[in-house]
Amino acid sequence: MLTDAECRNAVCPPDKKHARFADSGGMYLQVSPAGSKRWFLKYRIAGVEKQMALGGVNFR
Repeated sequence: MLTDAECRNAVCPPDKKHARFADSGGMYLQVSPAGSKRWFLKYRIAGVEKQMALGGVNFR
């Protein structure tokens, strides 16, 4: 499970398209090289994996 400090300090290496930090229950935080952060939820319907964006994050 990600802590608040881990989410605030999460960074993406500049050579990658994005970095993913897994939480629990299929949720993960995706971080871009520019610093934007978004939560996603992965789930399955009839065996097909899908994902839903839950919104951007602004840690200030």
